[in-house]
Parts: sequence; structure tokens; C-alpha cells
Amino acid sequence: MMRRLMLLILCGGLLCAQDRGEEKKREAERLAYIRAHYTKSEHQIPMRDGVRLYTAVYAPKDLSQKYPILLNRTPYSLRPYGVNNYRSSLGHGEAYMREGFIFVYQDVRGRNRSEGEFVHVRPVIPPEKRGQKDIDESTDTYDTIDWLLKNIPNNNGRVGMFGISYPGFYAAMGAVAAHPALKATSPQAPVTEWFIGDDFRHNGALFLTHAFNFLTTFGRGAPPEGITSWPRFEYGTPDGYDFHLRTGALQNYDEKYLRGEIAFWKELLENDTYSEFWKSRDPRPHLKGITPAMLTVGGWFDAEDVFGPLRVYEAAERQSPKSANLLVMGPWHHGAWSRPGYDRLGDVRFHQDTSKFYLDKIEFPFFMHHLKEKGEGVTLPEAYMYETGRNEWHAFPVWPPKDAKEKTFFLSENGRLAGEKPAAAAAAFDEYISDPAKPVPFVGYITDRMTIDYMVADQRFAGRRPDVLVYETEPLENDLRIAGPLKVKLHVSITGTDADFVVKVIDVYPNDYPDNTPNPANVRMGGYQQLLRGEPFRGKFRRSLEKPEPFKPGEMDVVEFEMPDIFHTFRRGHRLMVQVQSTWYPLVDRNPQKFMPIQEAKAADFVKATHRVHRSAAAPSALTVLTLD
Repeated sequence: MMRRLMLLILCGGLLCAQDRGEEKKREAERLAYIRAHYTKSEHQIPMRDGVRLYTAVYAPKDLSQKYPILLNRTPYSLRPYGVNNYRSSLGHGEAYMREGFIFVYQDVRGRNRSEGEFVHVRPVIPPEKRGQKDIDESTDTYDTIDWLLKNIPNNNGRVGMFGISYPGFYAAMGAVAAHPALKATSPQAPVTEWFIGDDFRHNGALFLTHAFNFLTTFGRGAPPEGITSWPRFEYGTPDGYDFHLRTGALQNYDEKYLRGEIAFWKELLENDTYSEFWKSRDPRPHLKGITPAMLTVGGWFDAEDVFGPLRVYEAAERQSPKSANLLVMGPWHHGAWSRPGYDRLGDVRFHQDTSKFYLDKIEFPFFMHHLKEKGEGVTLPEAYMYETGRNEWHAFPVWPPKDAKEKTFFLSENGRLAGEKPAAAAAAFDEYISDPAKPVPFVGYITDRMTIDYMVADQRFAGRRPDVLVYETEPLENDLRIAGPLKVKLHVSITGTDADFVVKVIDVYPNDYPDNTPNPANVRMGGYQQLLRGEPFRGKFRRSLEKPEPFKPGEMDVVEFEMPDIFHTFRRGHRLMVQVQSTWYPLVDRNPQKFMPIQEAKAADFVKATHRVHRSAAAPSALTVLTLD
């Protein structure tokens, strides 16, 4: 234990050379096991329209029994290619490899070695409207499964799917008009809705740094022969805030860096309202009549896809009430549940290996039950949810919990967050000047990417700025348990014609909260302001995502929106804090604060504006949550 502690101190809590050596040794051992126990084959599987999809199959050499198929469809490459080149892991860990499945990995249509055209989040063609050769991701999955059952020997006729992020989207699409042999699928952090809540846009606001970083690599298509992936974009500086601010208006990115090479960047900017382009890419309306069991998985602190798993579960629950529809949410960043050893994120500690619990007690039993009809998977609850703050797992028959009760916290005078409606006169408000030339950073440190830990990062740096409003409760006398979505209602008035409003929900630790041990960066946890949920809302969409409207300068208006769920306990002695601001840079692109297509804005269009948040009896601003006793 002391040796491990010293390693953590010397390495700053990160994986250092000796740890990396141990991981490489374990990887070599896994690879040796896979080579000894599995035979790899590669195939070009024909789809109904004649396009062939490149597929790798790892089948157990032991032919004394039949095995179910576990399918993963990916746009990120199934490499390594070649029948003599093996992956160093199969499924999600050694339990899968040693139990025995037929593991199948496939490049989706138009990516890497598969034929055809790639389409981002390809729209679903409703089954009743499909022609004989019409294709979408559900038909490609159906045709793949059909071919595997007929051509891969020693299968038991049962198929499961799994995937994280983009592959999670394909795992969800496999459940639409599913092949009868598909018995279980697990969409994990599934890409779901790219205008409202996942990845590239949130409530219409562009997640600039994430979109730019992702599309400068993935958006270029398959790399040239001999190169496994496109290199990461070179900023020339570690300071992404400075880089993006100097780049300026959105129209400058293509001219300076992208040079027309990334088609989806242009589509992302031009489709700046909730048009048919986005609606057709929303898989949720098609999650009806689901026949496979579905285990949807997500992380409370997933910077990319926290919206997707919650809303995929919700849509399937509403439209497929007779299906086995399960949800798991843990304290994870993007994909962290797939790697044992996860017990912290940034400065926040969970004091247990949350990913190992998930893999051993939830995911593996789920697939064992539905694909091999053995194990304890039949006893899994519908919702297995991790309660942050208390750091406990809880089982629920449905999510959000039916016995949760609504409670409203009102923004009040002197920065108070109160449980009672304000009694102030109609003129009560707080105001700040929003300056696009000096936007509020989204983290208090230097980075050139959307860091995985920003979702729990200390917000003290932001609360000290004059363009951030801060409201907080008194220290809580009892635990406050919040379980479900967060609803925001702001009465606002602005001097411009458009504005963003960013709302952050924060857990403020007591001043005597102990520091982490070890603590190589000397982070002081007393008074720590841990972000729990933050979301922007582009004000012009306050009445309609399809038809934006300008604000009338000086006239009061209402901005209402919902933030993704949390399951968190504010412990006794902690405070609940809400921060309100209008920039969150460069996580979110800058609003010029003029009503206009932002992708057309020039430098002169970005102007200062004064924003008021009203908090009177007649015009209250508030956060509404669901609480548990």
C-alpha cells in the first residue's frame, strides 16, 4: 500500500512509467490468451443493397459447445486488420474472454474498410416505408446478424450488441425492427440528439472546442493507407481559450484551418435551428416495439453524452412498455465504466471501484442471462443508479423515482437561494455586463480541449467574476437528495436582441472539508464548489427551437429549459449554489448578442450587453428539482 501511495505522489496521481509497464504486461498476457483460445477471421458481409461491410470475427477454438455472438459496430475502425493481427481485449474485460463468446467487430458503412457512403447519425427509415433495398443502421445490423448466423459456425442462435458513444448509437439502432436473434443490446453513452443535448450542440448553442477537436480528426474520413488515424490538430499553444479568441468569428475557422475539407463542420454551422436535418437524426421516435432486452448506460459526469442514455431509456420506456428496458448511471466520465479501477474524477473521490462493480455485477450478468440463460442477470433492477455525494448504489423500479417530490429554489436578494417565493417588488433584479471579448472561461486552468473533469471542476474562479451571478443556500441542516431532471426558469431582460444563459448547479463543500490524500497539486477542498450540472441555452430559442425570435431590448421575457438529471445528495453542512452567466468559453461558442445567424457574424457584430435576471414576486427566477426523503 505504501509503495502504491508513493507511486501516486511521485506521478502526481497519474499512471507513471512503472504503472505503464505493469499495464503493458497485462495487455501482453491478454493478447497471448486471446491468440491461444480464439481464431480470427475477416469477412466482407453483403448488405441488401449490395454494399459490403468489413467485419472481424473472433471465435473460440473450443468447439465442445455453441456460443452466442457479441457484436460491436463502429465508425472508429475495428483495427488491427489482418487475420494474424489480434486485438488485446475482447468485450469489456477478461470475464467475457474466459467465459466464451463469438466476438464480432464491424466497420460501419462508409468508414475505414467498409464500402458505401458514411452519413453522420444516419436517419432511420421507418420499417413501413422501406423499399426492398432501402438501408439505414437498423437494416445494416439486421443483415449483418442474418449473415453471421448462417455463416459463422458453432453459434447458439443468440446475439447481443454493445457499444460506447458512437458505437452506442449503433447498438440502439440495432433494436429498431430488430432481428429475432438479437436478444440483448447495450447502448452506452449513445450519441442521440446533436442539437438539443449531446456532443456538438446543447439547446442550440455550439460546443465549440469539442466539435472542432473531434471533427479535425474524425471528420476527415479514413486516413491514408499506412496511417492508423489522423493526427490531433496542432494548436501551437496549450491555451485553447486564447487560440479560439484569436481565431474570432465562426466563419474564420474554415478559412484559417479547415479549408473546406470537413463537410460536416459546414453542415453543423449552417443547420443552426432545429430543422429536419436534426429531427431526422433523432433516434428516439423509433424506439418503439423494442424486442431485445436493452441495458442503457451513462455517466453523470460524461462531458459528451450525458443526455443520450437518459433520454434513450425514457423514449424506450414510454414507447416499448412491455420490453425489458434497464438503465444504469454511474459517477463516470465518457466510457469510464468499461475500465476497472475508476474511483475518482478530477478532485472528486468516490472511495470505491465503481466501474468494477458495474462490469461484474450489472453488465456481465445482463449478457449472461440473455445470451446464455445463466447467472443472476434475471434479478437486475430496472434502474441501477449511483448516488453521488453519498457514494452509494441504489436500485429503483423506474427512473426518475416515483416518490420523488418537486421542490423549487428561488433566486433571491443578496445572493440567496431560498425555498420560499420572493416577496420583493416588481423592480427586483440582478444584472451584469456580458462582453464577448472577455468571455467567462469554462475551467480555471489552461487547456486546449473539452477536459473530462470539467463536469466536476471547482467553480470558485467563475463565481468571483462580475459577469457571473451567484446564489446559494445557507449550510444545510439535513441532507438534500435530488433525483431527476433539473428545470430552470429565468425572467430576464437584455439590452441586445439575443443572449445565451448558462446555468450551473453546484455543491459547495464546508470550509473545513479535508483535503485529498495524496494531494500533489495542493488542491484545497475546503469551500470547493463542485459542478454537478451546467447547461447553456441560446435565448432566441426560448419559444421555439425551430423558429428563433429576437428579444426586445429592455423588455422582460422568460427563458425556460431542462437540464439532464442528477442523483446527488448535498450533505449536511454543504450548500446548494446556482451560478448564472452568459458565456462559457471556449466550450460554447460566443453569441454576438445580436439576433442573427451566428455563423455569419463578423468581428464588429460582437457587442457588449447588459443582462438582468429578475427575482420579484411577479417575475421569479428559479431552479426546480425532484427530491427524495
